[in-house]
Amino acid sequence: MATLLIADDHPLFREALRGAVARVLPEATLKEADSVEKLYALVESEPDADLLLLDLNMPGAQGFSALVHLRAQHPELPVVVVSAREEPAVMRRALDHGAMGFIPKSADSATLGQALARVLEGDRWAPPAALAAPAAGAEEHDAAQRVADLTPQQFRVLQMLGAGLLNKQIAYDLGVSEATIKAHMTAILRKLGANNRTQAVLIAGRLALEPGAITLQPDEGD
Repeated sequence: MATLLIADDHPLFREALRGAVARVLPEATLKEADSVEKLYALVESEPDADLLLLDLNMPGAQGFSALVHLRAQHPELPVVVVSAREEPAVMRRALDHGAMGFIPKSADSATLGQALARVLEGDRWAPPAALAAPAAGAEEHDAAQRVADLTPQQFRVLQMLGAGLLNKQIAYDLGVSEATIKAHMTAILRKLGANNRTQAVLIAGRLALEPGAITLQPDEGD
């Protein structure tokens, strides 16, 4: 009996996806998360899950960063991106960053069933246009490798930094001291090969769906 994880912040789409999966995999156990933080906890609590269906546009996901992080922390868990972003370049980038498949949200249940069956058998599946699109660039692959080296807590700090939060705000939200956040920032800058917060955000921003849409804050001296 397969266990599938569904990560999407839209209740109506999760309901539709549940129904579609039930039609093609009636014996499957489904577990859901409606935010990135809940997704990380769900993946930790379900180490034997067979597949993750991941929406790219959940709050906190910030483009392909969550996909890269999950593939680094849980390489044994196949990930299929299910997204309304159906541009061939976006689909190809998801595959290049480790997704086993890409299913457009406009796909019908027959296509969904075919895609799930292929991935559960160990193959990749994506629309032909995705495979024909240009591959992700060298700078993007380099950024992905650096982000993949971060620990889960360092990755959370980087995500919050990319959302425009200052050290004291990050410390408050995570329930730790500002000194702890500064220590995390030192490690993040070293692993990313960045000299300051601005450079760190720009490096991580290479994994954004729209790389130009990046929020920058003062460096706070680190």
